[in-house]
Amino acid sequence: MKKCLRCTKQATLHITELKGGKSFSLHLCESCASEYLDTVKVGGIPDDFDSPLSIGPIGSIGSDTPVETSSQDCPICGISYKQFRSQGRLGCPHDYVQFHDELIPLLESIHHGETQHVGKFPPKVSDDSRKQHELIRLKNELKNAIDEEAYEHAAELRDEIEAIENEMKSSAKQH
Repeated sequence: MKKCLRCTKQATLHITELKGGKSFSLHLCESCASEYLDTVKVGGIPDDFDSPLSIGPIGSIGSDTPVETSSQDCPICGISYKQFRSQGRLGCPHDYVQFHDELIPLLESIHHGETQHVGKFPPKVSDDSRKQHELIRLKNELKNAIDEEAYEHAAELRDEIEAIENEMKSSAKQH
């Protein structure tokens, strides 16, 4: 499922616009599509419309000011966000920092609202293996919370860890 280019809702309308021999696909929710269609003259795409990115990731359709991106070219590799979008590859690890504001909505739309990869399990993994993996993840998160002095979050993580460990102990006694 694609997400709306402007907001986090599910895209229900997929509009293909043609301009200058190029086609642009817009994936919009109903309200954003309605707003977009109200701003477009009969005959199609606005003249200042370079790419789907000019209406956002969270920009404003139909505003008189163009949507500004917070990024410039990467100082390390020299790639621009527009180049990344056209070729689909970043130039260096620093680009994740440089283009952070543009990448977050893009990643959320690709990964169904998530921006962090959590991995997959093979279909036949036992519950104990899943719990072990979850314990490792929670313990790493607890360490980070303590390092950042986020003690309330650390206490919640500690309680989760204890609950999983107790559950594993009780299931081990039954077997």
